[in-house]
Amino acid sequence: MRKETQKILLLSVLGLVSINLTAQQKVKKDSVKVIDEVVVTALGIKRHDKSLGYVAEKVGAEEFEKTQNNNWAQALEGKVAGLKILTAGAGPLGSAHITLRGAQSMNPANNRALIVLDGVPLGGTDTGTGNSAYAAGSGGDLPVDFGNNFNSINPDDIESVTILKGATASALYGERGSAGAIMITTKSGKNKKGGIRVTFNSNTSFDTVLRWPDYQYEYGQGTLTKDKNGKFYYSYGASPDGVNTGGTSSAFGPKFDGQSYFQYDPTTETQSAERKLWRPYKNNIKDFWGVGTTYANTVGIESSNDKTAFRTSLSYVKNNWMMPNTGFDRFNYALSIDHKLTSKLRLVSKFAYNQTKSDNLPATGYNNQSISYFMIFQNPNVDLDWYRPIWKSGKDQIDQIHPFSSYIDNPFLIAYEMLNGINKKFITGNITATYNVTPNFDIMLRSGIEITDEERTTKRPWSSANYQQGYYREQYIKNTEYNTDVLFTWHKSFGKFNLNTSAGANVRNNKYVQNDYRAIGLRVPGLYQLTNAMFLNSKFPQPYDKATNSIYGLANFNYDNLWFVDVTARNDWSSSLPKENRSYFYPSVSSSLVLSDILGLTSGKFNLWKLRGSWARVGIGTIPYNLTQYFNSSDFVGSAEVTSTYMNPNLRPEMSTNIEAGMDFSLLKNRITYGITLYQSNSKDQIVRVPTMIETGYSSRWINSGEVRNRGIEMTLGLNPVRTKDFSWNINANWSMNRNKILSLAEEFRGEPYTMGSIGGVVFFNAVVGGSLGDMYGFKLKRSPDDQVVYGSDGLTAKPSQVEKIGNVYPKWRAGIQNMFRYKNISLSLSFDGQLGGFAYSQSHHKMSEQGKLTNTLMGRDNPSGTIIGDGVVQNADGSYSPNTKPVALNTYYADYYRRANVETNSFNTSFIKLREANIMFQFPSQMVKNLKMSELSVGLFGRNLWVWTKFPLFDPEVATLEDNNITAGVEVGQLPTARTVGIQLNAKF
Repeated sequence: MRKETQKILLLSVLGLVSINLTAQQKVKKDSVKVIDEVVVTALGIKRHDKSLGYVAEKVGAEEFEKTQNNNWAQALEGKVAGLKILTAGAGPLGSAHITLRGAQSMNPANNRALIVLDGVPLGGTDTGTGNSAYAAGSGGDLPVDFGNNFNSINPDDIESVTILKGATASALYGERGSAGAIMITTKSGKNKKGGIRVTFNSNTSFDTVLRWPDYQYEYGQGTLTKDKNGKFYYSYGASPDGVNTGGTSSAFGPKFDGQSYFQYDPTTETQSAERKLWRPYKNNIKDFWGVGTTYANTVGIESSNDKTAFRTSLSYVKNNWMMPNTGFDRFNYALSIDHKLTSKLRLVSKFAYNQTKSDNLPATGYNNQSISYFMIFQNPNVDLDWYRPIWKSGKDQIDQIHPFSSYIDNPFLIAYEMLNGINKKFITGNITATYNVTPNFDIMLRSGIEITDEERTTKRPWSSANYQQGYYREQYIKNTEYNTDVLFTWHKSFGKFNLNTSAGANVRNNKYVQNDYRAIGLRVPGLYQLTNAMFLNSKFPQPYDKATNSIYGLANFNYDNLWFVDVTARNDWSSSLPKENRSYFYPSVSSSLVLSDILGLTSGKFNLWKLRGSWARVGIGTIPYNLTQYFNSSDFVGSAEVTSTYMNPNLRPEMSTNIEAGMDFSLLKNRITYGITLYQSNSKDQIVRVPTMIETGYSSRWINSGEVRNRGIEMTLGLNPVRTKDFSWNINANWSMNRNKILSLAEEFRGEPYTMGSIGGVVFFNAVVGGSLGDMYGFKLKRSPDDQVVYGSDGLTAKPSQVEKIGNVYPKWRAGIQNMFRYKNISLSLSFDGQLGGFAYSQSHHKMSEQGKLTNTLMGRDNPSGTIIGDGVVQNADGSYSPNTKPVALNTYYADYYRRANVETNSFNTSFIKLREANIMFQFPSQMVKNLKMSELSVGLFGRNLWVWTKFPLFDPEVATLEDNNITAGVEVGQLPTARTVGIQLNAKF
């Protein structure tokens, strides 16, 4: 090409990356001036990143392929500024809620990002068991993590994920896009070589427990009881040594010092005939947990030419989790066809079938049938093997072995008899037709469907603490959502001025129904059938339907590829709001300015300087059936009951106004990239449930009230310190800070806090004007003016009369950094992330400290009197303070200091640093691969959650509680251990 014919050539690499080169340049890496990625934006429209006035971060397929995980979303953790994956630590399926840029609504469901699969939003409703995480003494059941719909997606089918942050980026999705959107694009089969290609991905991974609490194994079971000689002793049942001390769950017994006592004999299931060595069993909790295994294999076939692209894949995952007899099987099938029928008409269709089956998933929370409950109550002197037979001799399926307390279920009974089964079919499909009426005018019609068909079973045997005569439950859940869009697009260039306009409409219909049958008591032990019920509770089907009709439009203005302006508008009509308020309008405007081109700064050193800004207003509706009174299913067969909440026929949508500004830099041929974003949103008319006078016949009512302001900063940095033919080093880092403030509340509160939620009746999330979402309240220690703990005359901590703010569950900031090294055919990647600040309350820490199970309760144990004096002061009659001198029994002191209601002593800073991912991959030389008649072959080792630094005392600082179908951050109630994963993978292409 000649110099005088200099033009900009656009080289498209698989439709994902475009590279601007002048015609006379040679195509070399070092000649690259600007890399302008193509990203998927709202409605599935592909746009160049530099034209966007908002943030759209893209994560490629390699991130999901190189570190396999049961939930693809967790591969995003630490790699996207402002993104947080919230999981409850509740088992292998790992339900996750994704939030972008923190919380902006008092309703937690409104803070979740929308998941969009191939242009169609996923609207599946998460269904819980209807149970609370803290259920001790309730006689009921517990939550079970049955998994989200979107975590059923096969990571090997994902081509890219684009994260649309802020309301401007996702305003075209209406109310469900108010908190941003995660745009998933699956593979289509397009490849630059054409022809048929077969891919095979296989990985095997192993899970072990990442981190344990600091259990103490110096003292055993007991309550400081002394024998006739005045020495502490232990006796399982009454014996010549003294009364029974073996019925307690506390570990304030004798020190392990070589002595012998009458203990439990597993052979006779009674007291031992002779005294046995008093010894600790240091692995009597850890040995219950094994090595989990996951085997995953995916085969894909794809082909493409100038008219057609085709891909189909089959995947099978077999998981045996760390807890015995738990895990799942998952089958995935995907089909994609992209065909140009004529020069004007193009059809694209995608279909996916996902089935997840499990005979048993673990229950989570604090109740008898949770394995967490057993771990809390297990004593240091009790051998785990004593429980293994499960049933007492001659009493199979009738009476379990739980020799120390009838309230503590046998752990192997929990694992092998208390079963939570699932068979879930998740189907998604869409078809898109695009017709080019003229070179400047297109029509797109897209229709998508999402179907969830789920069957669940719950089995509880005879003799379980909460179901002495057994229990069986069947749930049938059907959720179907239809989405249909029509979009008209017209584009025209007027010299240097380019215009692209679109207008369209959407019809969305969601239908949900659940059938629930419960057998209360089993006539024949171990026979789990509804026909075997002593009493059958059958609730009539309860629908939960919603429909939304929408129209929308967008216009993109572009002047000489230097200045871009986007304007969007959408109007929704929602069935969940009253007629006069059901129509609400979402406008947005955004702009980007490429200053580097305008000012002529583009050179070998300075590649890109872009300014961007945006404004948007979005509305958020409410859940179905909040307008008029209706009847709920009752536990009495054939009857119904009125809801306890008074409905509001005049509800208005919650409205949120968002502004955002930022800039992006690229230097030294893209070896240094930097981006910064500042944002603010104000959400008004929050839809909240407030208490009401009990005389009305209702306990609460729905109102519109309150305003929340959410602000934050995000920064990203990319470095390429070394780039040679054989070696390269790339660094990607991100940092984000988010703050929110409650600006107003309803007049009904008259200065009192609004309790948005509570866990266990001790931790309260209160909204106070001037406070923040995530503020955690509870009882604290009373302190003197010089900050010493105040004790009462009984030697125990003085009790405050009012709850106080403990801290905020959200951190001051989050950050992540990824290092990627390549030397010839070997690549190594390390991903770290962490946070500073944040608080979490731990129910497990309370109970294990109360019972003397943790090392923090060893202080004072060597005192012969078995007492301790609390470090602090007492208040004198004249108001002055003097040192506390009152001794208190050790078990009484620790039970009081770490009591459940003392949120302060059981809450901890959740700052952490994690080695989130590590991966080393070897790419076989091309000639060797050719000889094997293959196109690519690689093998690698990967790891996840390999190491963590934190002062949080339990399993994982990233704690959250599964409460029915909600995940509540900042509270740990019966958390299950977090897995450390290592594995090997093989990727081959033919």
